[in-house]
Amino acid sequence: MPDTSGPEEKYDVPLGKKDRWLTVVSPDEPGGTELLLEPAGDPVVKPYRDALVKDGIPLAQFAVEAVQAEYARLHGLGVRFAQEPLEMGPVTTAVFDDTCGNLIQIATQPR
Repeated sequence: MPDTSGPEEKYDVPLGKKDRWLTVVSPDEPGGTELLLEPAGDPVVKPYRDALVKDGIPLAQFAVEAVQAEYARLHGLGVRFAQEPLEMGPVTTAVFDDTCGNLIQIATQPR
């Protein structure tokens, strides 16, 4: 499956037999914000994630300059959206499936 989101691995530290400490960064800002991808081996993780997805609740949100433009870019790369761009007053959001069982929201907030 092609990489559709673009992050680059920064740290990958084994944590026992199954889990690892994995962080990713933007290729445009390798010294910028680092996102930790939490190990999912704990038995409470799957029911928690499943409940969030069932209720349509994003696990994380990222601010973007323009939701419509980022939606078009990601959609063009094959990202599947659970919610197309939606204006809610001064905020515009869109929600996509990260292919790992999570919903991720992008949002443009008022300045």
